[in-house]
Amino acid sequence: MSNVTATGTVWNLPCYAGQLYTSTPTETPFLNLIAHKAVKTDNFQFPTGAEYSHEQAAQPAITEAGSLTAPTAISYVRSQSDNVTQIFQERVSVSYARLSGSGRLSGITGMLAGAEVPGELEFQTARALEKIARDIEYTFINGTYQLASAADVANKTRGIINACATSVDAEGAVLTRAMVNGALAAAYAAGATFTDTVLLCGAAVKQAITDAYASQWGFSAPPSREMAGANIMQIETDFGRMSVLLSRFVPAGTLIGADISCIRPVEQDVPGKGCFFREPLSKTGAAEEYQIFGQIGLDHGPMWKHFVISGIGAAEA
Repeated sequence: MSNVTATGTVWNLPCYAGQLYTSTPTETPFLNLIAHKAVKTDNFQFPTGAEYSHEQAAQPAITEAGSLTAPTAISYVRSQSDNVTQIFQERVSVSYARLSGSGRLSGITGMLAGAEVPGELEFQTARALEKIARDIEYTFINGTYQLASAADVANKTRGIINACATSVDAEGAVLTRAMVNGALAAAYAAGATFTDTVLLCGAAVKQAITDAYASQWGFSAPPSREMAGANIMQIETDFGRMSVLLSRFVPAGTLIGADISCIRPVEQDVPGKGCFFREPLSKTGAAEEYQIFGQIGLDHGPMWKHFVISGIGAAEA
């Protein structure tokens, strides 16, 4: 059944008995990985770091006579990088008639019929929070940066893909270890330190990683006659060990190398309310109406710490 963008009533929110399921995935692995590191801000525009760079390394050739005069000073200029928090907001509205009609069941009923979901308002609130979490997961991965310049211009936080200084286009080629090694070498040349790098990907690229790295053993000796296959969740590289994290919101054909050590959510509290709270709206009729409101953004740290491979093609069947 399609969702409705209206107040929930007896007629558009039918009651059904039985176990509750959804075919819409609700897991948010990237958000879950970094949520415990969340920090607060009181400005929607926040710094993701102040950076500086050195001159090209070289061997000095300073004579004794030359050393009697100090060289020309080099002043190291810092630059500021930033991101923004953005608003996530949902409305929950259920009529009094619907709240008082929890005993009216639709569809098949019988001996196995269980009680309706306890509390329609609580059910709708929980689903709204799930929607917000999914939107945050999507935004933290795919978000494009926009700084508000007026009340009618939205702040939009930059996601990790757009925070990758090193970008490699696979141009439709199948993922290989050589391709991953090339991206790692390019990121290393750009300054990446791979402190705690996680490889984020979708289903097809996850399978491509397993195919690329499991094949090095050839599977000539399976562990038993009842078990076969592989599931590569970590890879050992010349730059350290990296975990593989599967997220449904990574675009197809994309592999992200994100250094988690410098990534964290940034929350902007409303005084006296906190971040992500539910509050009642003004009464206009016979319905319970609430809004859920929160402001959050992604502190992705220095962009040179991350890399992305895009345009990865599908393996031949």
